[in-house]
Amino acid sequence: MNARNALLGGVVLLSLLVIAGVAYSGDDDDDDDEGGNPAALAQALPQASVTLEQALKASEREGNPISAKFEMGHGALQLSVYTTKGDHFEEVIVDHRSGAISKAGPITEGADLKHAKEQKQALATAKTSLYQAVQNSLKSHAGYRAVSVVPHLNGGQPVAEIDLMKGAEVKEDSQKL
Repeated sequence: MNARNALLGGVVLLSLLVIAGVAYSGDDDDDDDEGGNPAALAQALPQASVTLEQALKASEREGNPISAKFEMGHGALQLSVYTTKGDHFEEVIVDHRSGAISKAGPITEGADLKHAKEQKQALATAKTSLYQAVQNSLKSHAGYRAVSVVPHLNGGQPVAEIDLMKGAEVKEDSQKL
């Protein structure tokens, strides 16, 4: 590979990371001061002894988990899981150090409610749980850590989009549900 191709590849990769960061934070209602900044998340993630999979399991006492993510909010690492019980939606904050639920509150309006409804709909016909989808993804990507899982419909079929990190490296994976 010549220097020009290497430079072009680097520019494309950087552009994709910037776009992924904007997409990750662009429609979030949270008052995040760092938004979806992958660099800030990569720096803070080693603080978390709890995995995304453990947070999915912990949140089950509040309802059926429909998405989960590590995020930076107000300068601190936060582990958020959306759950549903009947027609109600909650955002469950799981302590990233202990795995205990530190806060749960209803999702009642705005983009968060819209996303929760879409996520619930995507899971309505799923044959695989988000937990299992994350497990499957991690088996295929040794050394990575799941930082987000969001279901959606792709051609009418439920899939989970899973963001993975290893250090500052971000990778996206898609798993059929």
